[in-house]
Amino acid sequence: MNFDFSEDQKLLQTTVRDFVADQETLQKNRNILESDADYDPDLWKNAAELGWLGAVIPEEFGGAGFGHLELVLIAEEVGRGLLPIPFSSSVYMATEAILQIGSDAQKEKYLGGLASGDRIGTLAIAEGMGHPGPQHIQVRCEGGKLNGTKIAVPDGNAADLAVVVAKTSKGVSLALVDLTAAGVTRESVESIDPTRASANIRFTDAPAELLGADGEGWELVQKVLNRAAILMAFEQLGGADRAFEITKEYMLGRYAYGRPIASFQALKHRMADMYVALQLARSNCYYGGWALENDADELGLAACSARVSATQAFDLCSVEMVQLHGGVGFTWEYDCHMFYRRAKHLAVVLGAPDHWRDKLIQHLTAKQASKAA
Repeated sequence: MNFDFSEDQKLLQTTVRDFVADQETLQKNRNILESDADYDPDLWKNAAELGWLGAVIPEEFGGAGFGHLELVLIAEEVGRGLLPIPFSSSVYMATEAILQIGSDAQKEKYLGGLASGDRIGTLAIAEGMGHPGPQHIQVRCEGGKLNGTKIAVPDGNAADLAVVVAKTSKGVSLALVDLTAAGVTRESVESIDPTRASANIRFTDAPAELLGADGEGWELVQKVLNRAAILMAFEQLGGADRAFEITKEYMLGRYAYGRPIASFQALKHRMADMYVALQLARSNCYYGGWALENDADELGLAACSARVSATQAFDLCSVEMVQLHGGVGFTWEYDCHMFYRRAKHLAVVLGAPDHWRDKLIQHLTAKQASKAA
């Protein structure tokens, strides 16, 4: 039995990688850092035209009709290029939420715009410090109106459509909100990675419509987060892999005492640690990709495994990238800080690493208990 990606899927990944390389995306990332722009609109337009934004959206709703295995490969290349576009917020979060939970009418209304890039989506959960629970949700949705404030909404400045976790008379629910409508105000939040800027969003009688069953929003958003975690893990894997490659190239070309610094044993050990972390993350990401494509019972466990290992790998590779570049690694002129910024941002955008580690332990404990029963 062949568990490898198909030739068509590999060709898709190669095509995406070649396109990203031609776009000089690291320079475009730097351009965003040095300007007031929230993202690169030309890259966003290209991503839409190439079908990336609508990869898993059915053709009947204006998408490309691919599967999630194709999307994870695209996500990995988005991560390798550090693309300064709101890809994860719109594709992994908003699009997945509507695909999995939305009615046919909502899919017809929103998915075409998300696939074409005319709409940019996001997911708004947080209202305070720490990972929220259902008891912490204060934003209310009553009579088709939304009131309250969400903080640090990913790509909140760029988005014009949000899936918002809110309270109704029946409990926690999900609501779809047009962020360009009356009653919505935004405030930019300073972020370690301005190329993926966040925003606080205040709703004052903002028009909203329920997404999914009323009162079942907390269970539904956990499903969306698990799916998004796997996709995000592939993006983190791509960033970590590219950081490793750039660092290896630098060490092979940098000489000290008449020999490449890559030949020094202490530095080789550190590169070996990066490589091991990368391979562990890749294994867990592939497990997650399989679970996502097949909507497997183990999807929750696979999501936590992929999320935890990919976060650790990107964090390690970005930190070592700075340090192994020596005295220039921390400077603005080198690209190391961009990988470090993105690693730190992606580590928390779906919830803190400790939260995912706790969830992983819970899944493993439950699995062990079921085996013992």
